[in-house]
Amino acid sequence: MSNVGFRIFRRINRPDPGLVRALAVIPVANIADEMNRLFCLDAAIRPWNRALMAGCAFTVRARPGCNLLVHKALDMAAPGDVVIVEDGGDLTTALAGENMVLWARKRGLAGLVVDGAMRDVDAIRELDFPVYARGATPRGPHRNGPGEINVPISCGGVVVNPGDIVLGDGDGVLIVPPREAQAILERAKGKLAKELKTRESIAEGTWDRSAYADEALARMGCDIIDEAFEHGR
Repeated sequence: MSNVGFRIFRRINRPDPGLVRALAVIPVANIADEMNRLFCLDAAIRPWNRALMAGCAFTVRARPGCNLLVHKALDMAAPGDVVIVEDGGDLTTALAGENMVLWARKRGLAGLVVDGAMRDVDAIRELDFPVYARGATPRGPHRNGPGEINVPISCGGVVVNPGDIVLGDGDGVLIVPPREAQAILERAKGKLAKELKTRESIAEGTWDRSAYADEALARMGCDIIDEAFEHGR
């Protein structure tokens, strides 16, 4: 039996890099819409710079206050991987800082996501390497375990499996299951094309707004009254 809670799986099944690259050029919001608006990490997990993120999930379950397994993941992960960390939303201790981010960038990783805190955020804001986290604190971590690598985790309220596709932009982070990714990609392309046409109609002043309010209000029986509201009547 393996040592549940303190174990590392060396191998993961990675998605097609071409599929990841194709998803990377579509806004995360468009892709999320084609996933029924689910699989988005908690909005509190925010970007710390403007670098876009697209890669393969290399998962870490950390004990709050300990970054031993995060260090190990940064050494193990392959170019194109996103190290994504379950830390229970803990904001009392930073799990990574500038040096660890620089090492991840040097190794060709695709991003770092922490459901917890970072530090050295002023320096990280100036880097071209995507970092997402729930908060910041100068208090550093310990390295005494336990934890796990490449097991299913919960990050920002979403189950993330090793090998899932992780996407991020200024709106936040989205998880895409690889089995459905090709179909999601095709629908998201259509969504983006529709959005671009809408922007053209906005510029021309011809945007048909009826489907966004009037039709729904009529269907739900909302009263629209052609009089001013008078208090007390």
